Amino acid sequence: MTIDGSPIHQATRVAIVGAGPAGLLLGQLLTVAGIDNIVIEQRSADHVLSRIRAGILECVTVDALRRAGVDARLREEGLVHHGIELSFGGVRHRIDFHALIGRDVTVYGQTEVTRDLMHARAAAGAQTIYEADAVSLHDFDGDRPRVRYRKQGVAHEVMCDFIAGCDGFHGVSRASVPDGAKRVFERVYPFGWLGILSETPPVADELIYASHARGFALCSMRSRTRSRYYVQVPSAEKAADWSDARFWDELRRRLDPQAAQSLVTGPSIEKSIAPLRSFVCEPMRFGQLFLAGDAAHIVPPTGAKGLNLAVSDVLYLADGLIAHYLHHDAHELDAYTQKCLHRVWAAERFSWWMTSLLHRFPDADAFAQRIQQAELDYLVHSHAACVSLAENYTGLPR
Repeated sequence: MTIDGSPIHQATRVAIVGAGPAGLLLGQLLTVAGIDNIVIEQRSADHVLSRIRAGILECVTVDALRRAGVDARLREEGLVHHGIELSFGGVRHRIDFHALIGRDVTVYGQTEVTRDLMHARAAAGAQTIYEADAVSLHDFDGDRPRVRYRKQGVAHEVMCDFIAGCDGFHGVSRASVPDGAKRVFERVYPFGWLGILSETPPVADELIYASHARGFALCSMRSRTRSRYYVQVPSAEKAADWSDARFWDELRRRLDPQAAQSLVTGPSIEKSIAPLRSFVCEPMRFGQLFLAGDAAHIVPPTGAKGLNLAVSDVLYLADGLIAHYLHHDAHELDAYTQKCLHRVWAAERFSWWMTSLLHRFPDADAFAQRIQQAELDYLVHSHAACVSLAENYTGLPR
């Protein structure tokens, strides 16, 4: 704070609130293009890296990381998957994305994406402010927006042209918009995913999505030696009530016999429950404030769309800001909400469909259960249905 008590001032072109993968990727794309930006994050760098998230990357996301110059480890360590397996009735059915539409997905943990972006930002000398307290957004409805925060008790103010709100569902960015200026669409599901991370080899070469009378299960991975497994549990469940032994027993019950027999178990190194919800905030631009990623939308993890949607938002926003600064063209920024929401709602539909297809709902009667079984049977035996699944899972074109 200055001698007269006023905040320390700083200026940049784009202030980015949130240092998750969305904020860091936007910052990296802008830095590569020569556009000044500052990233402001309420948590510490270690806390950001401690968040355990999914890591199924669409081709669009892989291309974006390549464009940002942060794909070296991804190319070396990422696992390219040509399909997934659907398990129901004790039998697994493989959906071959590559054979159906010539596209794949890549398994590379979101934590590793964040780590790569952090290193690139540090190497470029770009500024990231961690542990920023009391972050607040001001005057984004005018032409001189500001972001205020406190760091070690000292007040700061960042003057900028634009603010990018990349600070997640619980962040300050969307909360700063008056209720009358935004419209929210939401569905909260009556269950969550209990997940564990373990230093064990994956049970299969590709992901297994299992539908079972006891509930949904997912066999995923982070590498060839680290696995991520999930089981559907009621919303009221607590992770602390689940021992490792109880989790492994429940997972085996929901898998086909071959997978259950070959499952390698071990101590969990992380265990948590993720609630499931669908959420969209419209529009995604408010004056000079742009929302991106979880600040604007949430999808159930069933369709592996959360990180990929955030990257898609960031690409649209980066292209718009680059066109604005380098070519004095506002068209892309003006079209930001429309372009993003077209893709967002397509992903919301797919994630809702996958969730409805694979989970057990507490209010589902016998008729609903038979319909679910018929839908699964149709899916694995219809070429057209398999193509639709492949197109949506690997990522609709931008």
